[in-house]
Amino acid sequence: MQFTPEHEDMRRTLERLIDAEVNPHVDAWERAGTFPAHDIFKKLGTLGMLGVCKPVEYGGLGLDYSYGALMAETLGRINCGGVPMAIGVQTDMATPALAEHGSERLCREFLAGAISGDLVACLGVSEVGSGSDVASIKTTARKDGDDYIINGGKMWTTNGTQADFCVVLANTSDGSTHRNKSLIIVPMAAKGVQVAAKIEKMGMHSSDTAQLYFDDVRVPQWHRIGEEGMGFIYQMEQFQIERLWGSLNGIGAMRYLLDATIDYTRQRQVFGKSLLDNQWVHFKLAELKAELEALSALAWLGVEKVVAGQDATELATMAKLKAGRLMRQLTDTCVQFWGGMGFADSRISRGFRDGRLASIGGGADEVMLQILSKYMGIFPKQA
Repeated sequence: MQFTPEHEDMRRTLERLIDAEVNPHVDAWERAGTFPAHDIFKKLGTLGMLGVCKPVEYGGLGLDYSYGALMAETLGRINCGGVPMAIGVQTDMATPALAEHGSERLCREFLAGAISGDLVACLGVSEVGSGSDVASIKTTARKDGDDYIINGGKMWTTNGTQADFCVVLANTSDGSTHRNKSLIIVPMAAKGVQVAAKIEKMGMHSSDTAQLYFDDVRVPQWHRIGEEGMGFIYQMEQFQIERLWGSLNGIGAMRYLLDATIDYTRQRQVFGKSLLDNQWVHFKLAELKAELEALSALAWLGVEKVVAGQDATELATMAKLKAGRLMRQLTDTCVQFWGGMGFADSRISRGFRDGRLASIGGGADEVMLQILSKYMGIFPKQA
């Protein structure tokens, strides 16, 4: 991928915002277990960063996906994983299907606000007992006149305690589990929507994660995104972008963590010399750098396919799998080289905690392997 001056201008703009408005506050947000999403999203929206690839008629910049991918990678500069993840949910997980398949009325009501940063979005797909297995969700939306009546619950909902609306995947009919689901926008202020719990997590502390309940929640049918029964398909389309986003953001974060470890080991004195002067240390860091750049090449190849209008699901799945595994390897190695400071509350220990989600969220490693096995034609056929 060849970056243009416009790419570099966008990168520098985002870096300045991160350094001025985000990183100085990350430690406090991590302690608080949340960050001011409306404030930060409004600042991002004012710069056009929440609608980089979204249609211009709703306030987006209308740029190709290479710009969105560069934004995902640059967000790795943030000194935690929770805030970038929350931003990524807004831009690349909750709104792609809305922008692609939503009616004009729906986009003006919700997408425009998400792009400007006036509205915070969340995505309601996972449930208790239905994480990576999206087809098994139980939430229902039955028709009643011109409305849907929604009952059920969602789990692991990023931005869930602060969101203005939730894009909910629900069963709207009986029949095939791949053809009976729809994506429906539910305002969080609607009667019957309950934030049941704010979930405490091992990492991603600054990102609020909620469990949601829907008890006879009534929303108009025009809140449905696209065609009825196509929600599973739309969600699978979104997963392609979500997995690339996760890979690229992880790549950006790993670059900063690796650079920080190089600086730390250069300064740290052990037995009268810099820790970095030990061959094992600098060889291991060089090996991690090679792995990181190989992963970057794979992920950006997926980006090029998306820009060309081609299906990048296989490459996105590979990149997501490898990113999660490399994150675990790289952060574990870096913590070891930081020694006691790595075990203390530090940038590197935060990266270790936050990075562990990469092999779970957005589809566990095992699901990525299952998908790749199907592409290879070696996945066992069902009896």
